[in-house]
Amino acid sequence: MSKWFCCVSLFFFILSMTSVVLGTADINTDRCAGVSGIPGSHGAPGRDGRDGARGDKGETGRGEKGDVGNKGGKGEGIQGPQGIAGLKGSSGKVGPQGPMGPKGIRGVNGLKGDKGEQGGSVPANWKQCVWDREDGKDTGVIQECQFKKKEGSSSLRVAYAGNLRVACGSHSYCCSRWYFTFNGAECSGPMTIEGIVYSNRKGDTVHRHRQIEGYCENIPAGQITVGFHIGNCKRWSSTTHDGHTGW
Repeated sequence: MSKWFCCVSLFFFILSMTSVVLGTADINTDRCAGVSGIPGSHGAPGRDGRDGARGDKGETGRGEKGDVGNKGGKGEGIQGPQGIAGLKGSSGKVGPQGPMGPKGIRGVNGLKGDKGEQGGSVPANWKQCVWDREDGKDTGVIQECQFKKKEGSSSLRVAYAGNLRVACGSHSYCCSRWYFTFNGAECSGPMTIEGIVYSNRKGDTVHRHRQIEGYCENIPAGQITVGFHIGNCKRWSSTTHDGHTGW
C-alpha cells in the first residue's frame, strides 16, 4: 500500500511542477520541496488466485484393534399371551404315484404242513327224465320227475332242453312262460328258474329249440318232485296265449 501511495503522490507532484514551470520561468525547481499528496481511495480487491497443484496422497491410517466388550446380560421381558389358533388349511392335492420299489428279498420257506386225512369219494347223484311227445296246453304241468336229494346243504341243478313255441294268431303280441317247481313251489333261493318266449308278429308259429337251467338252494334232503310247467308271462298275468311244448 505504501508504494501505491508514493506513485500517486509523485504523479500529483509532477502535475504541480508542470503548472509552475508553465506559469513562471524563474523558479528554481531543484530546491522546490513537494508537499505530500492526499492518500487515494482503496482499490478494488484482486481476483482469487488459481488452484494450487494437487498434493501427494497421504498414508492410510491404521488404528489399533480395540478389546472385545463384555457379553450383555439376558433380557427379562414379560411373556405375551398365547395367540389364537389358525384356521384348518384345505387338503392338498394327491401327489403323483411314486416309482415302483425294488423287488424284495425272497422269504424263508415255510414249514411243511401235516398230511391231511384221505378224502372220501363223492358218489354222483343225478337223474335224467326224458319224454317224447307234443304238449299243446297253455297252462299247467308239462312233466314231473322224482329225485332223491342226499344232502340238505347242497344245491339242486335242473335243466330243460327241447322245443318251445308261442303263437300270436290275430294278436299283436304273444308271450308264454316255462318254469320249474320243487315239491309244487317255485325256487326262491336265490330266484325262480324260468324261460320266457315272446313275439310281436301276427301269425308267428315258429318252433325253436331252447334250453332253460339253473341252481336252486335251500331244498332239504329227501324225495323231491321236480315239475316243469307252462303259464302266463308275469307282465301279462291275466292273458293266456297259445303255447306249445315239444315238436
